[in-house]
Amino acid sequence: MPTKRVPVAEILDRLSHMYPDAKCALEHTSPFELLIATVLSAQCTDVRVNIVTRRMFPTHNQPEHFAAITPAEIGEMIRDCGLWQSKAKNIHETCRILLEQHGGEVPASMAELVKLPGVGRKTANVVLSNAFDVPAIAVDTHVFRVANRLGLANAGTVEETEQQLMRRIPRELWSQSHHWLIHHGRQICEARKPKCSECPLLDLCKYGQSALKDAAKAAKADAKRLTKSGVSKAGRSRAVAAKEGELH
Repeated sequence: MPTKRVPVAEILDRLSHMYPDAKCALEHTSPFELLIATVLSAQCTDVRVNIVTRRMFPTHNQPEHFAAITPAEIGEMIRDCGLWQSKAKNIHETCRILLEQHGGEVPASMAELVKLPGVGRKTANVVLSNAFDVPAIAVDTHVFRVANRLGLANAGTVEETEQQLMRRIPRELWSQSHHWLIHHGRQICEARKPKCSECPLLDLCKYGQSALKDAAKAAKADAKRLTKSGVSKAGRSRAVAAKEGELH
């Protein structure tokens, strides 16, 4: 049986109207600040990261600033973030590498970015897309969840999801699609309790349509049980009445 075609263009069009102002939520004024903020965002909310960087970036916003202090000192500045000890070490080492190998500049290539400690494809894509205007789809937990629920991807890993999205979404929309999917994941398509009944994409969503069918089946089963229960009660009532008649 053929698989129903996913209306990619219609999904993207609706998302673009739902989130016309979607952009990177991490506050930054340079590629370096974005790199550090994105490293800090692992298992930490953007809101929390912004709190940390607002007090840190006024005095520490260049690789030499972090390279001149110890990982322990960096750790004290970022304790609010999860995994702060490993992040502090990665930031210190990254800054050393940037100074020694890249003239203190953040490289604008995937190959070089992923060589930096604590930088994977997601972080690299965020930096490339938002700091250098390179088309990229950074797949975080929101993008992974929403893309697979909508049917834009059908993958079990972040890497597979990224590759499928790159094939199905026009290159000129890669970066913006990333922001649309993140915003949708935060505002409507939540992990535990997605607000399917409020979602303008419900009629196009693979997950949403499946949830509707499951809900309808459950309602039908409940109605059937209630009907049987009613018949059973009626039967018992008639039996009791008959017995009482015999006694009289």
